[in-house]
Amino acid sequence: MGKRTVIVSGGVLEEELVLRILKEEETEFIIGVDKGLLFLYEHQIQPDYIVGDFDSAPSEVLSYYQQEANIPIRRFNPVKDASDTEIALRLCLDLRRKQILILGATGNRMDHFWSNVQCLKIALDAGAQAWIQDGYNRIRLLNQSIVLKKEEAFGPYFSVFPLGGTVRDFNIKGAKYPLHHHTLTPFDSLCVSNEFVEDEVEISFPLGEVILMETRDMP
Repeated sequence: MGKRTVIVSGGVLEEELVLRILKEEETEFIIGVDKGLLFLYEHQIQPDYIVGDFDSAPSEVLSYYQQEANIPIRRFNPVKDASDTEIALRLCLDLRRKQILILGATGNRMDHFWSNVQCLKIALDAGAQAWIQDGYNRIRLLNQSIVLKKEEAFGPYFSVFPLGGTVRDFNIKGAKYPLHHHTLTPFDSLCVSNEFVEDEVEISFPLGEVILMETRDMP
């Protein structure tokens, strides 16, 4: 997949998972977003950029990164037209980053979570690949067919939902619940919690956009 940018946002951050991802060789650029900045500070991690209105980040943390670490900061008024995560995502695109992993985009606030999922469309339209990940979910948008390999799967389950409207001639091959030339609508749960039965699952459709959620259960 190549080198990636990691956005550390202000939702739930699972310590072991986040630290592992940030230390992996594939991670070459880190953006701290508002409350996510506190996690980076507590673990002595230097981001490459800081973004947000900082209504949730302690002032001493912001001062450290601004004055002592000299990290570039993009600060915004809390009364703004976009979420902090969206602003960070747009910064990635401005910097021509093509692989963008968003951590801390899930949690208790479902409105924030859904906003973050919809923001993935911004990256998709710009020709970049962006995805949300936590310990139990990997979420991305697709506008073209894809083959999922069982040996590389995030978890044993996957779900597909249309984004923005009906998707016609939708197909799933190699799964427990296959579909052939189906009309996928936004108003049912038909494509939730599917599973691999073959080594590869092919999801195909000629036009439209879908949300792909790869999931696993808690141990």
